[in-house]
Amino acid sequence: MDIQLFLLIIVVVTALAFDFTNGFHDTANAMATSIASGALKPKTAVALSAVLNLIGAFLSTTVAATIAKGLIDSSIVSLELVFAGLVGGVVWNLLTWLFGIPSSSSHALIGGIIGATIAAVGTRGVIWSGVMSKAIIPAIVSVFVALLVGACATWAVFRITRGLQKDRTEAGFRRGQIGSASLVSLAHGTNDAQKTMGIIFLALMSYGSVSKSAAVPPMWVIVACAIAMATGTYLGGWRIIRTLGKGLVEITSPQGMAAESSSAAVILLSAHFGYALSTTQVCTGSVMGSGLGKPGGEVRWGVAGRMAVAWLVTLPLAGLVGAVTYWIVHYIGGYPGAVVGFGLLVATSAAIYVRSRKNKVDQHNVNDEWKGDLTAGLDENKPSSGAKVGATAGSDDVSVG
Repeated sequence: MDIQLFLLIIVVVTALAFDFTNGFHDTANAMATSIASGALKPKTAVALSAVLNLIGAFLSTTVAATIAKGLIDSSIVSLELVFAGLVGGVVWNLLTWLFGIPSSSSHALIGGIIGATIAAVGTRGVIWSGVMSKAIIPAIVSVFVALLVGACATWAVFRITRGLQKDRTEAGFRRGQIGSASLVSLAHGTNDAQKTMGIIFLALMSYGSVSKSAAVPPMWVIVACAIAMATGTYLGGWRIIRTLGKGLVEITSPQGMAAESSSAAVILLSAHFGYALSTTQVCTGSVMGSGLGKPGGEVRWGVAGRMAVAWLVTLPLAGLVGAVTYWIVHYIGGYPGAVVGFGLLVATSAAIYVRSRKNKVDQHNVNDEWKGDLTAGLDENKPSSGAKVGATAGSDDVSVG
């Protein structure tokens, strides 16, 4: 087998692995508040999110074109570079998942690609104006926009329903959350699945099987990425769901519906204009806004601060992993370089997974009371008696904690 074809196969497999991690990493964006408030049972929520992510992936390819052509000079792209960038994204996704931090999969991927590009040809290979205008500035602005919209929406909801019987309003908003959470999942599919489509698109251009003037990825790329993300979503990212649903704000159904609706509006607008937006940062901003907008509500700023630190270091650290991976693969060279690079990725991923099993978070304990950090006070041996939802559902299902 030709070495370039071998590398292409490894790149496609790694890209789909990234899409899979993106799925379970970002399930929380759509479903954390619905699970926390009791609007949906945990496994029902992730199944619904998976289906809608699958559908959403087919609705637009604008973001895929941004990733493929707007961030680095496509003339210098090689399969080694694309592979190294993907490794940076996968490793950062897994590390932040281990610690239950809702960080940006988008920025992890972009950082990995930028780091690998700098390692390959220096800073001249990066389209810095594209990075700023299509990724960094929208990410910064979107957090504050989502926070403001979420706070205003939550304030309006409580203002309108003031004086009404609480049990009746809670029940109504729980039903409403099903719709708003579904909209976020659909929006997530239109935005995040396309990022991996864009990376595979880049690889195919580098290999020469797709013209560099092509406007959209081949259909098989769209289908494969949609399925990979939906599968990851269904397995659940319970560690991040717990942080976003229980650790940041003690959320109720009115807050949840307001936050989800705000997130969906911002994400769909970004997909329309082709911005590679972080759905994680948008949804986190909306959740924080729901805490600020509720009379007497509060935000756990310590948890929010840890998230902010992770956001700040995502690009450089994912970039560092991407750069180191490129150096390893490139300087070993040929089949050995590709095999060593892929082997290191598999070994690192396995080590992180094994570490996560020591403090398992799943559908049974995801709603246990938050006691300062991700795993404090978790009952890992039986379904949680303190959960607001039917947490015994799907007890035999495979899950990614």
